[in-house]
Amino acid sequence: MPFEDGWMALHLEAPKRVPRTEYSAEFHWDLVRAVTGHEVGPQSGPEARAAAARAFQRAWSYDLAWSTLIGGDEFGPWRTRMGHAEYMAAGEDWDPNLSSPFQSPEEVLAFDPLERLPEPDVPAIRRRFEEHYRANVAFNDDLVNMTGVYVTCVSGLIDLFGWELLLTAMGMDPARMGELTDRYCRWIGRYFEALAQADVPVVMVHDDIVWSSGPIFDPEWYRRHVFANYRWMWEPVLASGKRLLFTSDGSYTMFLEDIAACGAHGFVMEPMTSLEYAAERFGRTHVLIGNADTRILLAGPEERIRAEVERCLAVGRGCPGFFLAVGNHIPPNTPVEHALAYDRAYRELGWR
Repeated sequence: MPFEDGWMALHLEAPKRVPRTEYSAEFHWDLVRAVTGHEVGPQSGPEARAAAARAFQRAWSYDLAWSTLIGGDEFGPWRTRMGHAEYMAAGEDWDPNLSSPFQSPEEVLAFDPLERLPEPDVPAIRRRFEEHYRANVAFNDDLVNMTGVYVTCVSGLIDLFGWELLLTAMGMDPARMGELTDRYCRWIGRYFEALAQADVPVVMVHDDIVWSSGPIFDPEWYRRHVFANYRWMWEPVLASGKRLLFTSDGSYTMFLEDIAACGAHGFVMEPMTSLEYAAERFGRTHVLIGNADTRILLAGPEERIRAEVERCLAVGRGCPGFFLAVGNHIPPNTPVEHALAYDRAYRELGWR
């Protein structure tokens, strides 16, 4: 059963079937129609979309549903709008709007999150986490569910300032940016305090800390101003007995040791992060989620897709907390026959 297999893997108990999750494949409407028979698409209403997405998740045997609650909307008027490229079918998520409350890197460096951002109401935030988790359970009643924070640290800085001003300010004065980061973490830390109090079993911590090629900043800067803050922010969540998983896009192989030392129980990885290294170093002690290459599903052919599934399972099968997933997403332009080939390979090979 999906929940039982997912829960076992989350607690390093090695279910017989290697569990899986996917990200947004249930909104690849051509694929959803092929798998479920639901006549659904970009113009369908929310109820029809939800029913089709849920039917797809069941058909593809999802065991865990990735989810966070807290994003840049928490920043009120201090959020930079960077627009959004087209990803969803029919370009539903296309956003050309660009705006920022900050006009210069000096304004960024002078910004004080503790003074400017809305004061977190911990009891209210705790209730929001619980409501979000319960809503996820109501939708995905046979999967492992969660809630969590998207703008943990670096992702929060990106959402506040936008890439150009953030990178310029960092280049101008990394020490002042470190002080700003520490104060931002004191602010977002109240959300982790609320998470610790919330009646939820699993927490997702998202933070895009790297490029596809590796660190954005000096690794020692991360250790002073990112990982040092993770430790105290996560401590109450870990002490409350929750399972804490970490997600970052890009290649964070060199930081796996740091993140594990902060207390994370597992890692969600794109193909750029080395599943092989993660399994060698943490395969018996941590949850590993990933990391089939979506580019291979996009390009094919079927033999190469099968080989990619074989690669992931050859590494992950011996890890009791391994979940197979395509990172980063199965986008709507992925040929349906390629996605189906991926699923067939998983069903044939995904056993211990």
